Amino acid sequence: MSRLLAAFLLLIPLAGLQAGEVENLRLWAAPDHARLVFDMASPVEADVFGLDNPRRLVIDLEDTRLAADVAGVDLSGSAISRIRTGVRDGDGLRVVLELEREVAPRHFTLEPNDQYGHRLVVDLEYPGESAVEDPIDPIEAMLREQEIVANRARAEAGGTTVEPEPSVALQQAQPHPKRDIIVAIDAGHGGEDPGAIGPSGTREKDVVMEIARRLQRLVDGTEGFRAVMIRDGDYYIGLRQRTRIAREQKADFFVSIHADAFNSPRPNGSSVYALSQRGATSETAQWLAASENRADLIGGVDGSLSLKDKDEVLRGVLLDLTMTATLNDSLSIGGQVLDRLGGVNRLHKSRVEQAGFVVLKSPDIPSLLIETGFISNPDEERRLLDTSHQQGLARAIFTGIEEHFRHNPPPASLLAWQRDNDRRTDGNEYRIQPGDTLSEIAARHGVPVAQLKQANELNGDVIRVGQVLRIPRS
Repeated sequence: MSRLLAAFLLLIPLAGLQAGEVENLRLWAAPDHARLVFDMASPVEADVFGLDNPRRLVIDLEDTRLAADVAGVDLSGSAISRIRTGVRDGDGLRVVLELEREVAPRHFTLEPNDQYGHRLVVDLEYPGESAVEDPIDPIEAMLREQEIVANRARAEAGGTTVEPEPSVALQQAQPHPKRDIIVAIDAGHGGEDPGAIGPSGTREKDVVMEIARRLQRLVDGTEGFRAVMIRDGDYYIGLRQRTRIAREQKADFFVSIHADAFNSPRPNGSSVYALSQRGATSETAQWLAASENRADLIGGVDGSLSLKDKDEVLRGVLLDLTMTATLNDSLSIGGQVLDRLGGVNRLHKSRVEQAGFVVLKSPDIPSLLIETGFISNPDEERRLLDTSHQQGLARAIFTGIEEHFRHNPPPASLLAWQRDNDRRTDGNEYRIQPGDTLSEIAARHGVPVAQLKQANELNGDVIRVGQVLRIPRS
């Protein structure tokens, strides 16, 4: 009898543990969505549905009690105006979100990881306001570009070397666009993904946001440049989505800012990474790539590239070709940035490393991932919190970017126009007209074709109507 009683007493606390418990409730508000995260003591199943008049979202949790302070959740910047809770069917929990606008809800559960335990995630997406709705497919864009190149090659084979602009070839040259060079700045992690955490509790997501904002001010304060912030608040964005936002904003360059970590406090210094087509170039780079890519698992998003809507072999080959075209620019800019970072911080690696970071896999935009320092190193953690050091890092990053684009400005940019104006100071210039060829222009001005090409940094024979050529002195 005593054994049965003891067994019964042991079962009482176990039965009490079977009920779920909401330990905490966190909200992350982004411009195009809000994410509500329930930190749970154990796995939970949820029933989520909407109601109208007034607009509400209902979240029912079976056999669950509330131990979180719902009143303390900051709802600012989200579609939620109020959160109400109540008991349902005796042992269940009902959470009601009163909404100020239409939302498209989705929910999923996440297993425990290094930062969190069991979680229920409820995403409220705002229809019509996604920054990446109907994104440009880089593969389709490349196919169109290849068709244009093929048409040019056929035209050149027929003896025409002027590249006509659509519907402009027979017209006067249009005014130069003088557009800004757009730099997409990605502060790593965010929201429920804090990134690495230093010995004193410093969160990577906070440090890199401060550096990113300083970089933004430097970019916007320089004529001919404009910054686009991938995230401008404390919310999470999927790794693949970050590059899509940059493409939607027509960025000329993408830089992702992070603060490194290791399982030892000794490593320190800054590193610069470009994409590797063949994987990591060192064991450290490989480990870091896996570490950063796992951020999507923390956020509950699969960061891998989907090839389901295309032939996989074709898409793989095209992706490799496109990435090869942008990788040289990435490495060039990376070298400039690394040189400048060496003036403000010790370098962990003396050359640009290459690894398979998902966030760098934008085939048509030169991209870098910069580890500003090791937040796991106590001394470097303190430096990363220092505002003057943050400013020095931001300035080093921008100086490297600016140096590259001043020497290699996109043709339609203000910097390209300024460069052409500088070349016209001696009066020796010629604006290309319809029907011109490079050989005719060279003969007309009495200079060798090779010298004309060298003076204008032309790698081939293709020239454009309206393009200004500098005529070297013979």
